Parts: sequence; C-alpha cells; structure tokens
Amino acid sequence: MSTKQFYIILAVLCGVNLQAQNILTKEEAISKALEKNFGIQLAKKQVEIAGNNKSVLNSGYLPTVSAVAGAQYEEADDEREFPGVLLDDGTPRPDVVIENAETQRYNGSVNVNYLLFDGLGRYYNYKQLKEEYNLSELQARETIENTMLQLFTIYYEVARLSENLQVLEQALQVSRDRVTRTEYQFDYGQNTKLEVLQAEVDVVTDSINLLNAKQALVNSKRDLNVVLNRDLETNFEVDTVVVFQNRILLEEFISKAENNNVTLLQSEKQIQISDYNIKATKALLLPTVGLTGSYGWNRTNSPSSAFFPASISRGRSFALGANLTWNLFDGGTSITNVKNAKILKDSEEIERKQLRLEIKRDIANALGNYENLLEIYKISEQNVETNKNNLERSKERLKIGQISSIEFRQAQVNLVNAQTNKNFAKYDAKLAELELLRLIGQLLNVEF
Repeated sequence: MSTKQFYIILAVLCGVNLQAQNILTKEEAISKALEKNFGIQLAKKQVEIAGNNKSVLNSGYLPTVSAVAGAQYEEADDEREFPGVLLDDGTPRPDVVIENAETQRYNGSVNVNYLLFDGLGRYYNYKQLKEEYNLSELQARETIENTMLQLFTIYYEVARLSENLQVLEQALQVSRDRVTRTEYQFDYGQNTKLEVLQAEVDVVTDSINLLNAKQALVNSKRDLNVVLNRDLETNFEVDTVVVFQNRILLEEFISKAENNNVTLLQSEKQIQISDYNIKATKALLLPTVGLTGSYGWNRTNSPSSAFFPASISRGRSFALGANLTWNLFDGGTSITNVKNAKILKDSEEIERKQLRLEIKRDIANALGNYENLLEIYKISEQNVETNKNNLERSKERLKIGQISSIEFRQAQVNLVNAQTNKNFAKYDAKLAELELLRLIGQLLNVEF
C-alpha cells in the first residue's frame, strides 16, 4: 500500500468536521430530562393520581346525592260485561267497551345520604391517603434521582469517549509523522524498508482504534438522546470539565444522611400509613350513624273506566331520617384484620431497621470507593505527565538512532494508555461521587 493511499484512508477517518456542534451543558441535560424523560413523566402521573385520591372528593366526608326520575305510558282496551245486572227499567245492563285507554305516570325524587359518624374510620382513611400522596412524591423523587444517575453515567461516558477520541487522534498524527520521517530516512539510506512497514502498520492500528472509538461515541450519544427523549441522531458535544464536591460540605451531608435518604423516608411513610390503617380498621368495631333525606314528586293521568271517570293525581313527599348501625359481632373478621394490621406495621419497622443498617454500609462503601478513585485519578494524572516526558525523549532518541521503532512505539502506546486511564479514572470518580450523593439524599441539591 502506497503512502498516498494511506493518506486518503486517514483523510476519510479523521476528516475535520467544519460544522460547529451544539454544546449540551449539564444544566441543559438535567432540564431536558426532567421535562421529557419517559420514566419521570410516568412518575409525575402517579403523583397526580395520588393527589386526586387525597382530595376531599375522595375522603368520604361529603354526602351522596342521587336523583331518580321515571315516566310510564300505558294504552289498553277494556271490555266489561255485567251478567245478571238489570237497569231500573228491568232490561239487562249493556256491556261497556273502552278502547285506547291511556294511562300516564310520572315521578321524580332526590335522595341525600350522609354518614355522620363511622368510628373515625373515615378520618384515618383520609390521613392515610394524604400519607400515600407524600409517599408517591418520595417515589417520584427516587425515580428522578435514578434517572439523574443514569443521565450522568451516559453523559460522562460521552465525555470520556470524546476525550479518548482526541487522544487517539493525536496518537494517529504521531504515527503519520513517523511514517513520513521513516520514508525520508529510507530514501537517504538511513534505515531499512522494515522500519517503514512497521510505521505503516502502526498507522493502520491507530486508524482502526480511532474508527472504533468514533462508533462507540456515536452509540453513547444515541443512548443519551434516549434518556432525553429526543431524536436519536441529534448530534452534540458535552462539557468535559469535572468539578468535585467540597470535602467539608460532603461530610456535612453524610452526617445528615439518615434524614435525607429517600429509601429511609419511604420506609417511614409506609410505617405511618400502616399506623393509620390500624386505626381505621379498629373503627369497624364501633357503630355508625347516618342521616337520610328525600324529596319526591309524582303525577298520574288515569283514563275513565266503567266505574270511575278520568282523573289526574299529583303528589309530593319530603322525608328525613337517621339510622344507627352497630355490627356487634362479625364472626371475628374485624378483630383478625386489626391483628394482621399490627403485625404488618411491626414487620415494616423491622424492615426499616434492616434498611438503616444496609444504607449505612452502602454509604461507607460508596465513600471509600469515592476516595480510592480520587486517589487513582491523581496518580493517573502524574502518570500521564511521566509518559509525555518519556515520549518526547523517545522521539529525540529515535531521531539519533539510540532506540528502535519498536521501543518508540511502546512509549507511544504507554502514553495513550495513560491518557485513557486518566480519563476513565476522572469520570469513574465523579460517578462514584454521584452515587454517594444519591445515597445521602443530596443528588438533586448540588451543582454538577
């Protein structure tokens, strides 16, 4: 393969994109995710449902009102015989035939029922619905936190791959310069054809690495577009600047983790809901008092008959009533429900103790992991500087023939590995910090 062919391939792989790319900042990514992410939208819908459930319209405190109306039409033929019945003149009474006799009936009523007292069951059910709404908000917050963690996992992966791409482009440029230099040296008899071929092989290797890195970057951008719920082919650049949280502020957050961890807060709400459920179940053992009222109207249009003339009747009615119901014994069902509700609450308190211990462990592990990765990042930065210096010295020694091209290539590979490892360590440490912030309940309260 000729040098010209190599340059054509490189131009295709490493062509400069002259069209400016949109920068997707962290703040913009958060805003778009909160607005358009499918999971967050579904969580908000659940909060809306819980909000409707805790409304006074669903509390049982309001009366029920029903209206009933009816109309009936009847048409009939009637024939009456009077066997043995004589008129005053002694002649038999004639038959009476009534055809198409119409009867019309109309009625309407309004009924009101109101539960005056139900043993406070309604009161505790209403409080339970309010706590379920608060629980739904915590569940939505958990969904948002997990989505933010997912968002930045992909965002920082795009950032890492973007920086790796620059590293590989620089490495490829070094390899291209080396091909040019070895060709000149070969032309002047300063090296062999083998040196040229080795340099060309390294260019191919770097080109393939660059091509794979570009594809991985495109794939990661699509992943991020899915989280943001936008067109998959939307192209963008990301902010590669990473700022770590202040250590003093982080320690303050950790000290208050138990009051802010969303999983523990949900557990507390579950216990509160169970407590209200016990009280509402106990209300089944008490009597209920209800009030009823109704207002009715009716009208009947009756046709004439053999004995009576046609008539119209009208009527109105108004009624008030009160009732008391006390289920003195229901076979033990209510008592059993109360016992089971108490056991459920005890179980949730045990689960909360277990959760508290597990979350303390998770926070300790996350903190240790974060500190360890920060230290690795610092070491990786130093390693990059060391390998940069090594590569510069290797270039000079290669020019004067003190090292072989294989040794130079190793120095070049070492630098690429050091730079990519540094990028990995930087974003890995940041993601460890975000996981720690999620566990201590501060992920949505800090700047990224």
